[in-house]
Amino acid sequence: MQSKHALMFAGLALSATVLTQTIPALAATPTSGLTKVRIAEHFDLATGQQPENIALEPRGAVDLNMSVARQVVRLYPDGRRQVLAQLPLPADGGVHTPLLGFPLITGLVRDDDGTLYFLYAAGTSDQTGLWRLRPGGTPERITALPANSLPNGLGLDPVRGELYSADSALSTVWRMPLGGGVATAWAGGPELAPQGSLGANGLKVHKDAVWVTNTSLGTITRIPIRRHGAAGTFETKATGLPGIDDFAFIPGSDRIIATLDSQNKVAIVEPNGRYTIALTGRGGLENPTSIAVRGHTVYITSATWSLRKDPNLIIARLP
Repeated sequence: MQSKHALMFAGLALSATVLTQTIPALAATPTSGLTKVRIAEHFDLATGQQPENIALEPRGAVDLNMSVARQVVRLYPDGRRQVLAQLPLPADGGVHTPLLGFPLITGLVRDDDGTLYFLYAAGTSDQTGLWRLRPGGTPERITALPANSLPNGLGLDPVRGELYSADSALSTVWRMPLGGGVATAWAGGPELAPQGSLGANGLKVHKDAVWVTNTSLGTITRIPIRRHGAAGTFETKATGLPGIDDFAFIPGSDRIIATLDSQNKVAIVEPNGRYTIALTGRGGLENPTSIAVRGHTVYITSATWSLRKDPNLIIARLP
């Protein structure tokens, strides 16, 4: 997520209308490591339908948080859209949300039982924090975070029953119980700090460590989870990734596929830190924010934070 536009939108419900036009597959760029690239869904910028994060359902559905519309939405394989959650607008309109000046939903993960967890940065003490949505239920805040925080990326550690969130404003990784309760400032430091843009942003839990991007610094940092749960020594795993936002691990490996929001690119990062560009704007990207991988299928959300044209969902194939 980039902080180039501090805009506010009314939280309007998503249209249930399904696109009927056939959208042809887009040719991969010469530098692309992805194939069969196509725009699967277009969204409505005017109503804040800017997809920020993504979670995959087991039967082919996709969950997205429409950040500025403050909604969690499910897209079904048959083209249907369902609004699962609509969060309330803060009484002050969210003007005190750090770095941005408008409220938005960030971070989205799915537990094995179908429960969705997501974050709300609202600039208020009564709404900012971790929210939970059980299947068929209503959204509820289960952990409060400071009003001056900007919780962003969210990662699930199912083994320990904990969630971790990257705070783009407070240079912090928060640890939160899966069942709700008090958040702990688990890790912090200059590696997570904002410098003219967002700081800590994307986050994943992978092989007993928390991995965090820093958008300002263009880095990926690994923070080990020590035996008793404390944060270990920070280890920089990759640099030179300007505008990096969220990322995913390619299944069965330590390779990373990451969105470079401000550069309008997707990169594949090797374990040694070297990277190649897998997709550019010619593939339909519009400030890509997050990414998920199911088998060889890659899902990429474009929130068009600065381009302001076509928020979308792209589907592609890993070679």
